Amino acid sequence: MATHRVGIIMHGATGGLARKQHVGALAAIRKEGGLPLPSGDVLMPDPIFVGRSAERLAALVDEVGFGRTGTDLAAALENAEDTVFFDAAATALRFDVLSKAIDAGKHIYCEKPIAGSTAQAMELVHRAEKAGVKHGTVQDKMFLPGFANLEMVTRSGFLGRILEVRLEMGRWIFDGTLQDGGRPSWNYQSAGGGGLILDMFPHWRYMLEGLIGPLAAISCRWRTQIPRRVDEAGRPYDVDVEDCVFAQVEFENGVIGSVNSSWTTRPRRDAAIVVQIDGTEGSAVAGPQICYTQAGVNSRRFKPSADSPTPEDFYDDWQPVPQNTAPRNGYRMGWERFLRYVAAGDDAYPYSLRQGVKGVQLAELAYRSHEERRWIDIPALA
Repeated sequence: MATHRVGIIMHGATGGLARKQHVGALAAIRKEGGLPLPSGDVLMPDPIFVGRSAERLAALVDEVGFGRTGTDLAAALENAEDTVFFDAAATALRFDVLSKAIDAGKHIYCEKPIAGSTAQAMELVHRAEKAGVKHGTVQDKMFLPGFANLEMVTRSGFLGRILEVRLEMGRWIFDGTLQDGGRPSWNYQSAGGGGLILDMFPHWRYMLEGLIGPLAAISCRWRTQIPRRVDEAGRPYDVDVEDCVFAQVEFENGVIGSVNSSWTTRPRRDAAIVVQIDGTEGSAVAGPQICYTQAGVNSRRFKPSADSPTPEDFYDDWQPVPQNTAPRNGYRMGWERFLRYVAAGDDAYPYSLRQGVKGVQLAELAYRSHEERRWIDIPALA
């Protein structure tokens, strides 16, 4: 057994998502002695953290106990010993940054969305394929145990003929006046590539299609509910992107769905993201960690009363799906799949930039639906 180093340029590593999830994923792999390969060898990630602040980069290395640092992206791309490039920096920069990495011959792995428009996303695919580099995008949600079990339930036939799906996502994001907002200010400004649709609809595309099937059409309306916020330096700024979105979708197989997403709601449900699927023979509902089912034969007859509270506790009618495998971090599983793809050449790798294009396309069509106030068909991508 041999251990092979893989050099990874991590651009935007000091951001909240990258630091907590992606750096954490590589830390877990390193802590367990590397990533086992089908050949019996082991792959050891050796990242260089690249960003604008040398101080923050040094603090990150001190925190995790490994890694190199650099503030010069061009110099990092020139190092032939670092063969993988990962980007989790601001969305508005992604197309240019990924283009430079592809031109430098790096294998590409990146956060969503992979670009700001469908045309740019497709250009990245063509560039990567012409350059002969391997490429992938983060699609972590379906690795989570609750949603993985929900996908298993849909495949099992337990639901019968699927009728409808409802996806609810939301939480309250403070505006920065009384409490820290908790999210970078660029998320709320179009110049930085912000906006809830561009941020979350790439997730909804692969989740909905993985659970139900190909999407056929979308109808969407959005609002800017909190028009003014305070940034990280305590400066007020105007929000010029959406923070609340209501959408309906149709699938090619006839299923209908609703997708409600908000950064201005206080959820009263099991999790910030909940997906429910109803079918002729049963229903299933899942959050990131737990999935519940209800068979049709166990469904309660509802007896509404205008004079007294409903006596039934509808939670009692649901049974948890057992977690028969040890749950693992979804970001780590994504990294393991991509690194094995780079090292072993797995031609069946399902999360290429082509899948990332579909997420950008859905976001773009959602914006178009809002602007034109109508349903928009989702065309097949070339």
